[in-house]
Amino acid sequence: MNTRFLALGLLAAGLAASVQAQNTTPATAAAPRRAPQAPIRSAEIADDRRVTFRIRAPKATDVTVNGQWANGRAAMARGSNDVWSVTVGPVEPGVWEYSFNVDGVGMIDPANSATKPMREPRTSILHVTGATPMIWDFQDVAHGTVRQHTYRSKALGKLRELAVYTPPGYDQNSKKFPTLYLQHGSGDNQATWIAHGKAHWIFDNLIAQKKMTPMVVVMMDGHASTGFQNNTEVFEKDLMQDVMPFVESSYRVKKDAANRAIVGLSMGGGQSLTIGLNHTDTFAWVGGFSSAVPGKDAVASALGSPDKTNAKLKLLWIACGKDDFLLQRNEEFIATLKDKGVRHEWLKTEGAHSWPVWRNYLADFAPRLFK
Repeated sequence: MNTRFLALGLLAAGLAASVQAQNTTPATAAAPRRAPQAPIRSAEIADDRRVTFRIRAPKATDVTVNGQWANGRAAMARGSNDVWSVTVGPVEPGVWEYSFNVDGVGMIDPANSATKPMREPRTSILHVTGATPMIWDFQDVAHGTVRQHTYRSKALGKLRELAVYTPPGYDQNSKKFPTLYLQHGSGDNQATWIAHGKAHWIFDNLIAQKKMTPMVVVMMDGHASTGFQNNTEVFEKDLMQDVMPFVESSYRVKKDAANRAIVGLSMGGGQSLTIGLNHTDTFAWVGGFSSAVPGKDAVASALGSPDKTNAKLKLLWIACGKDDFLLQRNEEFIATLKDKGVRHEWLKTEGAHSWPVWRNYLADFAPRLFK
């Protein structure tokens, strides 16, 4: 007898017996199957800009929505099928962040795929449009392209990611463009300026209005190290040694300081001011939005030679909101620039440390470049 086939036969018999036993198991042993439930719609925006939020939370006892807009916190009520809901507004036009709090636990809206890109995602996105489009809204104009790249950083010894915006018509001509390096803040990543900041639509609309010079825009992951202590230093190595050579070999860009700009918000503002002021031979246009501004020692070369700095910089632009927790640091930095004689533009606006402020700053800053 062929023992190989015998073994297979016994195995098959065992499987058959097992299947038969499963098929004869009493029906009461099987777990009850719940009927599929219709998907939830959240956030649902009505024509009058009133917004309904919903979340299914069967065991919850207290649920709220917490939004970035005025009077943004609202209690939600339990309805049928364990769906909690509330209608708020009308909400002012804008791009807002919001989250749910379910029995003390903050969370994104599971029914909304629009989530703010972060290292630890905590908020969902609510984009409310008005009768008149804003500069960050999608409009019927020529649109650029956003490209995503994964690259191996030799300076850091690891894989990294970046996003690149190319202006409308980039792929249809052979001209070279200036470059803006645009940075996010702490906790965010290279996708945040696009998904939440709507930078690409801001650029498209400004270009269509002939207010902005068409340019290539590079958005890096600003978290280059595991901590904050030397993050700017490590980020600078990645930028100068890996990203800039990659961009300037992969895209049609001009390779001189007069055609390079660097700007960022919060942490990215500190990175941009530090790198820009230390490399005026590389960047002639430098800016910071609500910046974690560098200390005097970090930009000593620019402060110590103001005539040289002023001769090389075409624009040093700094802005911060009146209710921003970094306002005092920014005002102290501005006082230092004035004391040392470094030419700059300073803008203090309404607002706190938030994206509604930074979108406006970008729309103000970008048209000033490369003119």
